Order: sequence, then structure tokens, then C-alpha cells
Amino acid sequence: MLPRFWRKIKYRYNLIATKCENCGTYYYPPRNLCPKCRRRSQIVEVKLSGRGEVLSYSVVHDVPENMKEQKPYVVAMVKLDEGPVITAQLACEPREVRRGMRVKAAFRRCGEEGEAGIIYYCTKFVPE
Repeated sequence: MLPRFWRKIKYRYNLIATKCENCGTYYYPPRNLCPKCRRRSQIVEVKLSGRGEVLSYSVVHDVPENMKEQKPYVVAMVKLDEGPVITAQLACEPREVRRGMRVKAAFRRCGEEGEAGIIYYCTKFVPE
């Protein structure tokens, strides 16, 4: 379980975006101003569903030393149901991935730092 301090930071463990109430466009990462509506924009914060589909992907075989345990891994462009496209790691076997595959966000262990072995987490995507 994540320590309470970290869980309370909404941007760290949630996909928080902004939405222009004027034109309905979602932005991730969040923006303060809609580039389409400019001054007419009415920006509100929203939590994204975390669901989407794989548009494209790549299997990474040559990895840094700290990621050898995850080798090989998949990095994909995921189009979220709300519209934004993000680049993220998929937590599945490379042979399972295909374009158009439905995925959902999940918090997974991303690595460990320092002599104390501090574990840190990030958003990855898993098959639905």
C-alpha cells in the first residue's frame, strides 16, 4: 500500500487533465488555456477514465541497467477515450500487444532507488 502522504498528491497517482468547457476538448498534460478557444476558453480539471486503445507501439530490447528486470518491455501511444494521446509503458508481454487493443491505466512498480531501496510507482497500462 502506498503511504498516505503520496496518495494525497492527486497528480501523482491519477490521470488528471483539463477540459475546455467551451469546445469540449480534453488536454493531457493539463493546460491553463485552450489553444482553440483562447480567451473564450473555460478550463476545468477532470480525472480521466484511464481507458483507451493502442494506436502504435514499440518493443524495447536495449534497456538501461536499472530496467534489466523488465527487458523487453513495450512502450505505446495510447489514445484515451476522452481524446488525448499519451505515451506510456504497457505492463504485458510483447507478444500480447496489437494495434487497437483496449487498455486501462494501472499503478505499477517502476523501479527502486538508492541503497535504501526506495520503491517508486508510475502509471502503466494493462490489457482490458
